[in-house]
Amino acid sequence: MKTYSCQTHINHALDVFVANYETFPIMKELNEDEKLSTKCSYCEELALYIVANE
Repeated sequence: MKTYSCQTHINHALDVFVANYETFPIMKELNEDEKLSTKCSYCEELALYIVANE
């Protein structure tokens, strides 16, 4: 699972991941190139983070 998140939705993304998988996710900040082309999974803002299980 990979979820992209803006600053506003990062807490929600982490909560959803923990609720669904009952484990802690890996959270990484996107690099500059990825930030330019990736949208948040919850809104239309540019994503700053990725929450994933690998």
